[in-house]
Amino acid sequence: MKKLNVEKSFVMIKPDGVARGLIGKIFQRFEEQGLKLVAGRMALATKEQVATHYPGENKKWLRNLGDKTIESYAGDLKSVERDFGTSDTLEMGKVVYQKMIEYITSDPIIITVWEGNEAINRIRKLVGSTVPTFAEVGSIRGSFAFDTPSLAVRSGRVTFKTIVHASDSKEEAIREIPNWFGAKYKSLNGYERVDYVDIF
Repeated sequence: MKKLNVEKSFVMIKPDGVARGLIGKIFQRFEEQGLKLVAGRMALATKEQVATHYPGENKKWLRNLGDKTIESYAGDLKSVERDFGTSDTLEMGKVVYQKMIEYITSDPIIITVWEGNEAINRIRKLVGSTVPTFAEVGSIRGSFAFDTPSLAVRSGRVTFKTIVHASDSKEEAIREIPNWFGAKYKSLNGYERVDYVDIF
């Protein structure tokens, strides 16, 4: 039998996902795809955890955050400058990063680890684009998210609500899981999914 590429991925249901009562629906999407929940709990995030979660000291990452914001404005730099006071992607990224910390620490979150064949890419597809208006129809964000950076800014926020976070690489999952579950993290993997007991 071909050996499957079994991976673990970190998934966070953000404060808006919890507040909107979407926990069960999100879990259902993953479980229907044969993914296995191996760790999970509700938490109040600390600023230190969120600051470690996002690479806020990395200028490339911050610029990418600014680029994504401009992309969500469909490249309309006049509107970007009106809402942010700048179109410099690094400066925009810094502002968004600080607001992301405030957002994640504002209310309870659900932190989880899921396991399965090629779990990271499959979960990313299930979650959808980080800009909700670009998210694929049928994805979690495509189904439930409606926020955009421009709406967020005009509503007195900077960070737009995306419901869920999922690791985008093996390296990111390896960094994120102990950040949220502790250095001595051990998955609660002592059970079998009956629908794929003959595969794994």
